Amino acid sequence: MNEHTQQMREVAVAALEDIKGKEILVLDTTQLTDLFDCMIVATGESNRQVRALANNVSVELKAKGFEIVSTEGEDSGEWVLVDAGDLVVHVMLPPVRDYYDLEQLWGGQKPTFNPLGKSWSAV
Repeated sequence: MNEHTQQMREVAVAALEDIKGKEILVLDTTQLTDLFDCMIVATGESNRQVRALANNVSVELKAKGFEIVSTEGEDSGEWVLVDAGDLVVHVMLPPVRDYYDLEQLWGGQKPTFNPLGKSWSAV
């Protein structure tokens, strides 16, 4: 992962932590695809928080001079994607994250979701 992408990753993770994002997972995808170098997956506990997390990532990246290619999913707030070119950020509600299991698809660890309100854990 190049220095440019590492800086973007640090800004995005800090932006997610600022809004109390959960289970933030950073995956280096340089060996898996030429489309982007890094993917971040995070969980928000409500549609409103998912939107706020993704918005904060966009705002903070722009403030540091990085370009946002596009964002998708803001209407429902169940899964919002922020595409910053070499960095892609997915912010999801817990059941959506569990269902789509992006970590497993991209070589990370699968989260488990407990609908009784217990915290997530990597299996």
